[in-house]
Amino acid sequence: MKNFAIKIDPLTSEEYYEVYLRGQKLLNDPFLNKASAFTQEERMSLNLEGFLRYEISNIDVQVERTYEAYTKKPTDLEKYIYLQGLLNRNETLFYRFLLEHLNEMLPIVYTPTVGTACLEMSHIMRRYRGIYINPENISAIDRIFQNINQPDIYLVVVTDGERILGLGDLGSDGMGIPIGKVNLYVAAGGIHPITTLPISLDVGTNNERLLNDPLYLGYRKPRLVGKEYDEFIEKFVLGVKRNFPNALLQWEDFAKHKAFMLMERYRDRILSFNDDIQGTGAVSLSALMTAMKIKESSFKEQKFVIVGMGQAGSGIAFNIKSMLMEEGLSDEASSNLIFAVDQFGLLC
Repeated sequence: MKNFAIKIDPLTSEEYYEVYLRGQKLLNDPFLNKASAFTQEERMSLNLEGFLRYEISNIDVQVERTYEAYTKKPTDLEKYIYLQGLLNRNETLFYRFLLEHLNEMLPIVYTPTVGTACLEMSHIMRRYRGIYINPENISAIDRIFQNINQPDIYLVVVTDGERILGLGDLGSDGMGIPIGKVNLYVAAGGIHPITTLPISLDVGTNNERLLNDPLYLGYRKPRLVGKEYDEFIEKFVLGVKRNFPNALLQWEDFAKHKAFMLMERYRDRILSFNDDIQGTGAVSLSALMTAMKIKESSFKEQKFVIVGMGQAGSGIAFNIKSMLMEEGLSDEASSNLIFAVDQFGLLC
């Protein structure tokens, strides 16, 4: 059952929430909980009398109180844990707080601190967030998605945890990345958080540290490969299409060879996007286009050196090559202006 619906007032055209929860259940829903900001009228109508302290705090006061508690945390990891706790209690306050201190908070909710958090995720887990799909529950994917109590989903950020940042295979501990990326979409892109869904495809891990860690919370088996992996992904994508037909599916931190394969396989079947390949490539190209305007030059007059040919480096190379060909160069001539360097030196 959905916990609330987004409605439009027919007289004023104002958007409002029709809420189906009352009392303690309402306070436990991070999308609906306003904590001390509930007015006396709301407390009476929503059966919140007695569950909250007397004082009513507007959101500015709540942000001030939150920042005071945040600054007392001794390490970046503790600050990350505190912010995740806030996100799981009160999403409105979390995002207001994040927006007011964006430059300070981004390195905490995403890189670099999120990498440290992913390395420790099974040890610092306080409350589950998002959806975890594994080989033993993939057959129930429709039921899993239908049990989500959000009104609708327009953005799905998914990872299989195989290549988390520069840290490698972190299994389902890599869930910190989709959660963090959703935070960025909301804070920087203005997407409503209620329409977002982070997902971990927990297909196992080949990380011996995790397999031998008694506190690891993921699917404690070697990673699915080959046909089994492909069938798993196919069931997942079909589940997304059936249940969230209007959603964008963003592939996040998959291994390089799988990332390119999945992008090509599904780009014409479902609205999808690979941030590491397409996003980084597009942003880098836009920066270079600006540089060309400043220099009053063209791409075909340059030589490009790309250090690191993972997903991001490859995406940048593809975008540069497309621009070179748009300026009239052939496929071969365009390639000859791009020099790719990896850990073993120049790639030929």
